[in-house]
Amino acid sequence: MRRVAIKLFIIFSLLSIFALLVASQLARAREILNDGEAAPNFKLPDQNGKIYTLADFNGQWLVLYFYPKDDTSGCTEQACNFRDDLHQLTRLGAQIVGISVDDSKSHADFAKKYSLPFPLLADKNADVTKRYGVLRNLGIIKVARRNTFLIDPQGKISKVYNKVKTSRHSKEIIEDLNKLLAAETV
Repeated sequence: MRRVAIKLFIIFSLLSIFALLVASQLARAREILNDGEAAPNFKLPDQNGKIYTLADFNGQWLVLYFYPKDDTSGCTEQACNFRDDLHQLTRLGAQIVGISVDDSKSHADFAKKYSLPFPLLADKNADVTKRYGVLRNLGIIKVARRNTFLIDPQGKISKVYNKVKTSRHSKEIIEDLNKLLAAETV
């Protein structure tokens, strides 16, 4: 009898966890921002303590990318590819800004180690990450999902990248920016 009760408890626990995961994904689907929406404002410090807001980028394209953790393999690959392609991106009128829930000190170490020449904003309270709908809340651990928002010069979201392949993400953005700029001239 005791074994049956233990098995039922385990099954119930697993079903409860599964239900919570499904509910979390459904809630996230409602929270994620869409193309054409106004980008939520932010006011966050970078790796040097300088405060940035969305308005600082008015009149230019903004590649606002959220990433899980400084100095991890995927995040390093993504940041270094942005660094390596920065000349092409700025030539297209785009600025790069990364956001994670790491603090400014962690960002400073990461930026220095890999010579990252763009702002990495510290969203320690995860408020901005949540407003953009990319917060992964695992109880006491909070991380940003790897999502990018291409924001136009008027502050509207032009494209949301939900499935980012770090190895080619910056190239994908360059391609999309070229298409968007070509469409503007027609």
